[in-house]
Amino acid sequence: MKVIASSIRKGNVIEQDGKLYVVVSAENIHPGKGTPVSQIEMRRISDGVKISERYKTTDQVEKATIEERNYTYLYEDQDGFHFMNPETYDQVQVPKDVVGTQAAYLQENMTVKLSMHDTNPVSIALPQRVTLEVVDTEPVTKGQTASSSYKPAVLSNGVRTGVPPHITVGTRIVVMTEDGSYCERAKD
Repeated sequence: MKVIASSIRKGNVIEQDGKLYVVVSAENIHPGKGTPVSQIEMRRISDGVKISERYKTTDQVEKATIEERNYTYLYEDQDGFHFMNPETYDQVQVPKDVVGTQAAYLQENMTVKLSMHDTNPVSIALPQRVTLEVVDTEPVTKGQTASSSYKPAVLSNGVRTGVPPHITVGTRIVVMTEDGSYCERAKD
């Protein structure tokens, strides 16, 4: 569907020259003199190439129709990541470049939001938080109870993060999937 350029937001998928692009950032610029413009940075979904476009705010842009559905993560193989629609039991293979760095946080039977254009997966949204186990960190220092500094730790998925001094090896913690930062000790 056609929309005006000034209504494009981060996360939208637009179609240009027969290719799909996901919007990385969109900014409307209103100079004191001259025509207002929309500065849009996009990443081509097929190969990850970033481009920057400038449109007049009244220009028409083709916004792709995206369908978002919940899928359950099954497994990974050399072809990519496999997900299942819990309603129809249809399986979908998602290429590794679509999942990207989020792959480290995928866990079996995790429910994710998969965005599809026609039948092609274009992006994936993980839950905000996941629970992981600390597999390596420095030992607890006695007397360091009220320290505000974090110590380095390696989690069960191989990601490095900072944890409070009282966290030991084997402790299950909750981390943010967006940046891998420590959130809290797991309550299970």
